[in-house]
Amino acid sequence: MSTQIRHDVKHAKRVVVKVGSSSLTTRQGGIDPHRIDAMVDVLAGRLADGVEVVLVSSGAIASGIAPLGLRSRPRDLATQQAAASVGQGLLVARYTQAFGHHGYTVAQVLLTLDDVTRRSHYRNAYRTFARLLELGVVPVVNENDAVATERIRFGDNDRLAALVAHLVHADLLVLLSDVDALYDGDPRRPGVRPIAEVKGEADLDRISQQGLGKAGRSGVGTGGMATKLEAARIATGAGIPVVLASAADAAQALAGEPVGTYFHATGRRRPTRLLWLAHATTPRGRLRLDDGAVRAVCERRASLLPAGIVGIEGSFDAGDPVDLVDPGGRTVARGLVNFDARELPGLLGRSTRELARELGPAYEREVVHRDDLVLVSQPRTGGAGRGGAGKGRDDARSSKRASQRADSATV
Repeated sequence: MSTQIRHDVKHAKRVVVKVGSSSLTTRQGGIDPHRIDAMVDVLAGRLADGVEVVLVSSGAIASGIAPLGLRSRPRDLATQQAAASVGQGLLVARYTQAFGHHGYTVAQVLLTLDDVTRRSHYRNAYRTFARLLELGVVPVVNENDAVATERIRFGDNDRLAALVAHLVHADLLVLLSDVDALYDGDPRRPGVRPIAEVKGEADLDRISQQGLGKAGRSGVGTGGMATKLEAARIATGAGIPVVLASAADAAQALAGEPVGTYFHATGRRRPTRLLWLAHATTPRGRLRLDDGAVRAVCERRASLLPAGIVGIEGSFDAGDPVDLVDPGGRTVARGLVNFDARELPGLLGRSTRELARELGPAYEREVVHRDDLVLVSQPRTGGAGRGGAGKGRDDARSSKRASQRADSATV
C-alpha cells in the first residue's frame, strides 16, 4: 500500500469513527468498561492532536439486555426499543465518564431518518454538529432506537456512520468492529487473505458479487461485512476514504499504519440531502413514467409533472420517498413526492396549467421537484411519449427555485 494513502489517513482533520456493539459489550450484552476505556483512550489521543472526532456508537440495545434480565438481543420492535431506552443512558454515561477523564465533554446526538431527510430538519442537524465541534465537544451518535419505527430506520449504524461522515464534511471514515479487515473469502477458513485496499467501484462490485462480506463473530450487533461494504460505497462515492479495521487496532488505524482495509475515495461530494435520499430512505411507492418523462427527468434533470405519469403503486403521503420507474419497470430515480397517493390518480396525464384552472393554484406544482430527486440508474427509453416533466414556464419556475435553494442543498 502506498505511503500517500496512509499519509491521508494520518492527517485527516475531521474523522467519523464507528464502533460496533461487539466491540463495546460482553457476549451477554452488558457494557464492558475496559473496552470502552481503551477506545476512548485512543480517540482522546487524536483529539489531543487537534483532530475533530465524531463517534457513531452502537451498543444501546445490547447495553440494555442485561439490566432488563433478557437472555439475548430481543427480536420484536417494542422490546428492542425498551432495551434501547435503558441502554442508551448507560452507554452515554460511560462515555461521559471516560472522556471526562481526558478533559473532554460528550454530547449525545440521536437521529432518526426523518431528522435528515426532511427539508426542514437536515440543515439543523448539520448546524448542531458544526457547533458542537466548534466548541470542542465529542458528539456521540446513535440511531434513536427508542422511537424509530421500521418506516423511519437507518437499519444499521455502518450506513448511519457513512451518511454522518458526509453530513459533517469528514475527511475520513473509520469502521471498527470484531473483524480486522475485508478478506478474499470466509476468514474462518484457512488460506484466505486480507484485502489491503479497494481502489474503486469495480472492486466493490466484484467483492459484492463474490459474496466476500461475512458477518462478525458476536451475537449482539445487527451489522455484518455486507453493511460495512455498503457504508464504504456510500462514503467513498461521496469523496470520503474509509478504513475498515478491528477495534483492537484502532490506534494504528487512526495513526495511518497499514492495518485493515483501505477504501479509496471514488467520487466527489454531492448535495447532502440527495445522498440521504439515495441511501437512507425506503420507497413507499412507485410512479410509472412514460418515455418522455424518463428522458426529461434523467437527461434534462427536470422536475416530474403529472402529465408524464402513467400509473402509481403503493400507499404514500406527501413528503414520502417514492421510486420513479421507466416503462420497462426499472427504477431510474428516487424522489420526495408532493402529493398523497390518493390524490394522484385524478391528476395523471394532465398539465399543471389545466389542473390549476380546474382545481386551484395549489395543483400547479410538480409531483416531484428536481431538488428532491436523485438518479439511480440510466433509463432505457423508447418512443416519444408525452414528456411530462417540467418544460417552459414550469422549468423556468424550477430553475428559479433551484437557485434559491442552492445554499441549503449543498450543506
